[in-house]
Amino acid sequence: MLHILSDKYFMEEALREAAKAAVEGEVPVGAVIVSQGRIIARAHNLTEKLRDVTAHAEMLVLTAASDYLNSKYLENCTLFVSLEPCVMCAGALHHSHIGRIVWAADDQKRGFERFGRELLHPKTQVEKGLMAEESSAMLKKFFNERR
Repeated sequence: MLHILSDKYFMEEALREAAKAAVEGEVPVGAVIVSQGRIIARAHNLTEKLRDVTAHAEMLVLTAASDYLNSKYLENCTLFVSLEPCVMCAGALHHSHIGRIVWAADDQKRGFERFGRELLHPKTQVEKGLMAEESSAMLKKFFNERR
């Protein structure tokens, strides 16, 4: 049985959010924010539904977590996201002072890391590749069905 507080458990929850996005016709990216071993916010891409280019999973989950904690700073929180954040999201993550980011699949075209980790807050820890195969498969399936 999977331990409730494991990184894998939380990434599976982010992937569940990504699957919701795919069902809604959105690019399948999902995110959860964890504080003190509990998910305090969850979101998935809603750019099509909201007709808003900023409605990425990371942006939405940051807003929800900040609202939940009544704070714009998330130093003691971890973001689990199914795809490497873009530059826009990295900027928002920087300003949130998020403590840790864990992502599944790298985004070779739009991921922020191409531009350097300096886009994140200096204290933010980064881990990548957790469940990358599952996330990549979901993304490939989504785009193959639309081509």
